[in-house]
Amino acid sequence: MAPPGAAAWRSLARSLSGSLVLPSDRGYATARELFDPRFDVARPAAIAYCASPVDVQRTVDFARVHGIRPIPRCGGHSYGGYSTGSGLVIDVTRMSTVKVTPAQKGSPATANVGAGTRLVDLYGALSRAGVLVPGGSCPTVGISGLALGGGIGVLARKYGLTCDATRAVKIVTADGRLLTCDGAAEPNLYWASRGGGGGNFGVVTSFTFAAHPVPELTLFTVDWPWAAARDVLGGWIQWQREAPDELWSNCQLLSAGSSGLLVRSSGVLVGSTGTLSSLVSRLVSTVGSPPSSKFVGGPDPYLDVMLVEAGCESKSVAECHLPSQNPAGVLQRSAYAATSAYVSKPLPSAGLAAAAGAVEELHAEQPGLGGGLAFDAYGGVINRVPAEATAFVHRDTICAIQATLTWGSVPSGSAFVAGRGWLSTTAKALAPYTNGGAYQNYIDPELVDWQRAYYGSNLKRLSSVKRAYDPDNVFHFPQSIPLHA
Repeated sequence: MAPPGAAAWRSLARSLSGSLVLPSDRGYATARELFDPRFDVARPAAIAYCASPVDVQRTVDFARVHGIRPIPRCGGHSYGGYSTGSGLVIDVTRMSTVKVTPAQKGSPATANVGAGTRLVDLYGALSRAGVLVPGGSCPTVGISGLALGGGIGVLARKYGLTCDATRAVKIVTADGRLLTCDGAAEPNLYWASRGGGGGNFGVVTSFTFAAHPVPELTLFTVDWPWAAARDVLGGWIQWQREAPDELWSNCQLLSAGSSGLLVRSSGVLVGSTGTLSSLVSRLVSTVGSPPSSKFVGGPDPYLDVMLVEAGCESKSVAECHLPSQNPAGVLQRSAYAATSAYVSKPLPSAGLAAAAGAVEELHAEQPGLGGGLAFDAYGGVINRVPAEATAFVHRDTICAIQATLTWGSVPSGSAFVAGRGWLSTTAKALAPYTNGGAYQNYIDPELVDWQRAYYGSNLKRLSSVKRAYDPDNVFHFPQSIPLHA
């Protein structure tokens, strides 16, 4: 395995229908960026913008021949920075076409989606075809990372996770083969590609998803004074557990910098404004404290709903990008850190106090930071899928907790240590009230027992798939599927 010289790099570049960016090239500084600027310190050997599956095959072969680690990259939102490093980045964002096949007699609609499609572009294309695929909310996240790791979103209780909608994947494995995987062909790799996490088994080039007709959608947001935070969280958990599948919501306890402490519930209903108004009134009654503000609106077009949930209300699809992704993009990169947990039982009063107390501590000790706890609803269709049916094992939860911090620009060493300290302290405080699991798409480099937390009882089978398709561990990173569990 000889390190590549200049001639070898030139040969790879000529072989690609896409492009290759080397450290000496003018565009290298931008090409190596992830969403989080904390990882700008990484210097990949090169970035291959692959425009076709053949490009991916050639790049994987090149990396293997020369002993360079191939690093798959789509949206670049890995919380651990695992979509960069010193190896050869295989960027799939130029494979971003979306083709919808309408429903036919006895056959539902499907969407064939290039692996490099960002969520905001996916929703824009799907809305024009009048269909939806359940997915996440962050607009610049790539479909690959989302679907491969599970894919929670605002329509998941009604339609399932993104991985549940996956009907087939095309993937280039470590030996350079392009495989089509579904329930009949390569079923084990297909199983692992629905929740086993990105970057573990190869480089996906496209997905086929089941698509659903766009229904009537309505939105709500309710805020309360912070003094009611414990009552709101407890009432929200009870209310959401009893809600119909059509309702997804979250409860947020936030330290909003100069805006102070905030407690809020918001969500989406597959249904009418009248039905949502009744449900929201029930939430307020269950909480038992009057809100400071309440909004119930709709019906709204599917794309508008997804833009609102993406934080892109009043922006176009083009604007809802980074400038490096679209000339019209107005979003900005941001430094952040997070950890996650799952709740399988209603929180006792001590658990409610621990959650509110953690956010109060953040605001008191680091008042300039934005952060806090977001409780995202599970249940519904998500929990009716057996844990062993897909690689995504978390099928017995009420909600996920995501603890987050946002610095904006790259934090100083002391600020980062303080922030990580809060995340660690919060995780320990909430541990008695959670089930020991964690969401693999909120990957956390500081999580000690991550193999069990992410994959639970499915880890052994995932390791078996890893040995079958990548026995030399070509695709690896600090929290990749191990060859032996």
